[in-house]
Amino acid sequence: MSTDNEHTGQEKSPAPGAKPQGDWPLWEVFIRNKQGLDHKHAGSLHAADAQMAIENARDVYTRRMEGVSIWVVESRHIHASSAEESGSLFDPANDKVYRHPTFYELPEELKYM
Repeated sequence: MSTDNEHTGQEKSPAPGAKPQGDWPLWEVFIRNKQGLDHKHAGSLHAADAQMAIENARDVYTRRMEGVSIWVVESRHIHASSAEESGSLFDPANDKVYRHPTFYELPEELKYM
């Protein structure tokens, strides 16, 4: 689908009834490339809605056709731990020694692991 905006280099117009551009939320963009199995954070952009965010992410972050999948998530929906919490958050994992591979014997046929 081609629009005049694509040819003039202007940003795509929002859907009817959408917020003015200054009020558009921030979206985080994740791209999966052709060789990868996981999505990697590519950057952020402002868009009126999810569809516009995906289309703009395609135009900005996959110009060389390197992407096969795009995820966008509104930044306000991302919650992160803080560095101050790292001790209480990650220390309980040290109690679970069974998660470490020291208890497993590898077969001799398996040479490179």
